[in-house]
Amino acid sequence: MNRDIKQLVKELTLEEKAGLCSGLDFWHLKGVERLGIPSIMVTDGPHGLRKQKQGADHLGLFDSVPATCFPSAAGMASSWNRELLRKVGQALGEECQAEDVAVLLGPGANIKRSPLCGRNFEYFSEDPYLSSEMAASHIQGVQSQGVGTSLKHFAANNQEHRRMSTDAIIDERTLREIYLASFEGAVKQAQPWTVMCSYNKVNGEFASENRYLLSDILKEEWGFEGFVVSDWGAVNERDAALAGGLELEMPASCGIGEKKVIEAVQSGSLSMEKLDAAVERILRIIFKAVDGKKENAAYDREAHHQLARETARESMVLLKNEDGILPLKKQGTIAVIGELATRPRYQGGGSSHINPTRLENIVDEIRASAGPEATVTYAQGYYRDNDDLDEALVEEAKQAAAEADVIVLFAGLPDRYESEGYDRIHLQIPLNQQRLIEAVAAANPNLVVCLSNGAPVEMPWLDKAKGLLEAYLGGQALGGAIADLLFGDANPSGKLAETFPKKLSDNPSYLFFPGEGDRVEYREGIFVGYRYYDTKQVEPLFPFGFGLSYTTFEYSNLTVSAERIKDTDSLTVSVDVRNTGAVAGKEVVQLYVRDVESSVQRPDKELKGFHKVELQPGQQKTVVFTLDKRAFAYYNVELADWLVETGAFDILIGKSSRDIVLSAKVWVDSTVELPFRVHRNTTVGDLLGNPAIAPLAKELLAKASEGSPFAAADTDGEAAEMMAAMMRYMPLRALSNFSGGAFTEDALQAMIRQLNDALIRS
Repeated sequence: MNRDIKQLVKELTLEEKAGLCSGLDFWHLKGVERLGIPSIMVTDGPHGLRKQKQGADHLGLFDSVPATCFPSAAGMASSWNRELLRKVGQALGEECQAEDVAVLLGPGANIKRSPLCGRNFEYFSEDPYLSSEMAASHIQGVQSQGVGTSLKHFAANNQEHRRMSTDAIIDERTLREIYLASFEGAVKQAQPWTVMCSYNKVNGEFASENRYLLSDILKEEWGFEGFVVSDWGAVNERDAALAGGLELEMPASCGIGEKKVIEAVQSGSLSMEKLDAAVERILRIIFKAVDGKKENAAYDREAHHQLARETARESMVLLKNEDGILPLKKQGTIAVIGELATRPRYQGGGSSHINPTRLENIVDEIRASAGPEATVTYAQGYYRDNDDLDEALVEEAKQAAAEADVIVLFAGLPDRYESEGYDRIHLQIPLNQQRLIEAVAAANPNLVVCLSNGAPVEMPWLDKAKGLLEAYLGGQALGGAIADLLFGDANPSGKLAETFPKKLSDNPSYLFFPGEGDRVEYREGIFVGYRYYDTKQVEPLFPFGFGLSYTTFEYSNLTVSAERIKDTDSLTVSVDVRNTGAVAGKEVVQLYVRDVESSVQRPDKELKGFHKVELQPGQQKTVVFTLDKRAFAYYNVELADWLVETGAFDILIGKSSRDIVLSAKVWVDSTVELPFRVHRNTTVGDLLGNPAIAPLAKELLAKASEGSPFAAADTDGEAAEMMAAMMRYMPLRALSNFSGGAFTEDALQAMIRQLNDALIRS
């Protein structure tokens, strides 16, 4: 329906405009009845709908309507399956329509800077490309149903510790390449209806007031068309936030925010034009929700549950399968051990906590999958609610293990270990679980460990287990999904979307996380996750992109569309993948790019493409990638833009960041030259490294060096090499100091003018 939004804004009073920029209550936007502007509802839930029941607590934390609980983002990213994320998004949109919810608050695209962040279960990856691709697919799915999303938390919210006051200090290149890039692709590809600002400061300014982030980058540069909403309680000063680009304050501030906006407009410190623009953005989304509303909407609970099961299967990662212990045989005695098997950890804590429509019992699902020829026993092993070691439970578990053919032990992180609101302090699972693993393995070495956790854990017990399945937080259908994978009714196809370090101190942010007081410095820069481990050659426990299958895949015939391109061209890369095993499976083909030689620090490799392909035994398919300028570029602060340096790049095809199976080279010519101007402090090496003026520079430098010790640089031998090395980083002004007065200041200035004139002519 066409509406004249600008005319509608003209009919609003100042008080009504200010009111529209603040919530009505905890979950609703304000409306203006006299002008037909309705109030709409927003709710939490990146992996499910969390809508409070009528009359429940005002936060809606404890009594929400039943909804499908899908796996959390940490798991869904491990599926590396864009289409699956769209299907989940569509299902979420259907449930929002059924509950009259206009905007679903999610997904979360914050980078996993440290495995300690208590909210990592709600975020996709340590890699910005994978994260943005997953987020874009999620958004496209939800919004295809006429329901909005809220991409969060923008930006640099990478810890829960002091999250409402901490100041994230990040250099511009790191901010652009890692922390903003995770949002950028999602905004440009999917246009979320809203973007949620984070609590923290970024480089000294609250994200809620940060004009550079909210207006200059998000809206002007990336073309974001929706409105910015605050995280709940993130607004510092309401008038400053609106001036910076934050349209909607949530939740309601009981008139405080509106009053500040009104006074700012009346005093002239905030323009009416700025307020009108904010109201226009809000109204466009309100009416988009109205126009997208589906009357008598409903959804198929069973279908959504089965989708949750499919999603969980693809989200789980087989990390170890020694002696082919998996898949399990559907015979003999199988001992299931661990309270997490009967009281599963299937979702994270905090604002994303879902009241599931149903919850599968893991032990029951294992029994159903095992069939009548197998006996499934159960032993508790430990208490989930505390870390105390109960010897009686351990002895019971050891007895069950000794009498079984194989053991499946459920371990992981309880809710108290990781949640919104606080960070972890170590990477260990509870001590009682560690001791149980050791005791059970001693009783029977045929041990499979199944982990339920939202982030990496250390595994000093790993050599005790023959099999290891990372189930993450698998949602309400995790029981059936785990059983499907354990017995081979489905083939594991997940790949890690984050690196598992051997120990916490291996993590690049270790010395700088979570900062001191209200200041955290991102000193590791662009070297986050595998970018650090691979470049520094630190061996991880499990690398980024790693995951096993019950079949095998062979890669061949890597081809590139051209061996030399300009940075304005696109490059097509193709590779053949064959299933060389006996069962059907899915493989995630990963493409990384390496800059062979760079003038700036760059990671060993960066993910720039991926495809998940399904193959029957013996089947072969060709996977095709298209790479553009960004696949080869780094962010150049001087240019304030993305720059490709002329040179060779490796195209790497891998099964993980550490398992590169094929490579090809391509030469990329840059169409952009860095601005270069010669001055007193330009170094000799920089002059000679500029092809436009290098011949002239060499000639002039030879004249300037006559009679100085550096004239030896033109001779042969070791002395010449030493002199050349010393001169490389010598500023031009120093030439006069070593010339004994022969090279004057006037001569220096004349040289500088001559070189700059040559640059202009080149």
